[in-house]
Amino acid sequence: MKKNVLQINNIHIAADAMEIVHGVTLEIPRGEIVALMGPNGSGKSTLVSALMGHPRFCITGGSLVLDGKDITQLPAYEKARRGLFLSPQHPPEIPGVSVFSFLRSVYNIVQKHPMSVPDFKNYIEEKAAMLGMDNAFLKRSLNEGFSGGEKKRMEMLQLSLFVPTYAFLDETDSGLDVDALKIIANSIVRIKHDMGILVITHHTHILSYLVPDKVYVMKEGKIIQEGGSELAEKIEKEGYQSI
Repeated sequence: MKKNVLQINNIHIAADAMEIVHGVTLEIPRGEIVALMGPNGSGKSTLVSALMGHPRFCITGGSLVLDGKDITQLPAYEKARRGLFLSPQHPPEIPGVSVFSFLRSVYNIVQKHPMSVPDFKNYIEEKAAMLGMDNAFLKRSLNEGFSGGEKKRMEMLQLSLFVPTYAFLDETDSGLDVDALKIIANSIVRIKHDMGILVITHHTHILSYLVPDKVYVMKEGKIIQEGGSELAEKIEKEGYQSI
């Protein structure tokens, strides 16, 4: 079995007894950025949500193998403990729960060594400052009234706090202007180290700043083509109809 790689092997996913994803296979090596592209409705978000353990979806075939160990049927919290991270396309708003309280609770569930409130305060403030976020942001209710850019910075804050082994970033570039896009892309490059990252997008904007090591194109629940960064460039010029 392969080490230092997340393998998605012939995955089939259904919802309400209807198959949505049909035998998807791809790999995310540690230290690399992999792009999963495709038009809206192609099954990209369904794929990563199901792999992370979303209860709406059922994995009906195939396997998810992390560093040689099959984690397909593990619950979401256990997958997170093993080093898997999902930044969802539409993070929920939770009024009354502060960013600080939420992130400390999740950190202490996922990490092997929980932090006290003072230690975590120092840790999160340092990470937030690196993303240009002030301490007042940490007192706000989770995602409530957040702009698109603030939600994306929140995702980057989680990524830098939890330091997962593999991360699914679902539509991280959605709704961002050019300046915000550059900030998020630079944050991913700075944070990633030897992390394996799957960047999910339907356009190529973020890939102008994040050069992927590998590109997969998904359509109607299947991988229809794979290649290097030149594949993303082709889509930018000619669209998905050229694939």
